[in-house]
Amino acid sequence: MEIIPPKSGASLILSKGQKLKVTDIEGSQVSDILFFSKSDRNEKLSSGKTFDYEETILLTKGNFLWSNRSHKMVKIIEDTNGRNDFLLAPCDMKTFKHFYNMDGYHPSCFENLYQHLKQYGIKADEIPTAFNIFMNVQFDHKGKVSVLPPTTKAGDYIIFEAQMDVIVALTACSAKDSNGGSFKPIGYEVLS
Repeated sequence: MEIIPPKSGASLILSKGQKLKVTDIEGSQVSDILFFSKSDRNEKLSSGKTFDYEETILLTKGNFLWSNRSHKMVKIIEDTNGRNDFLLAPCDMKTFKHFYNMDGYHPSCFENLYQHLKQYGIKADEIPTAFNIFMNVQFDHKGKVSVLPPTTKAGDYIIFEAQMDVIVALTACSAKDSNGGSFKPIGYEVLS
């Protein structure tokens, strides 16, 4: 298993049919993940298309994540926690300022995703909404969104099966509230 240290990221290539397991090693840690088509970087993960085709915003085992061109990118084949988010964008310096009144540098998921994707020719402005693994976003009857601590326990995992050759970037999330107030590592491994 590869380990992503707290507040950092990684990237890899996943071939069609390969499986990627992402593990919350210690519990209560979110991981933002993105997928881009290896053959055409303009085809990328789309929350809107995924919601359209899956007809749900609560995505877990059995659901596909779709591209902006209406193609299946990955299928979730296992999910021991079952709570993920696809509503909120990757954290960045402006969201840290908005939510935490933070000034100065702080690692962010946006930066970590971009830094690990630029080697594939993907620019910062091409980063879409990430699929937030293990993130516990709740909403009330009026649509008000709340970010609560993850419900994951140590060792919880999710497995994606690639439906096309994809470039993958993922993080150990850097937003304090998303992780219940702490920062921990994330593990990942290609299973086949």
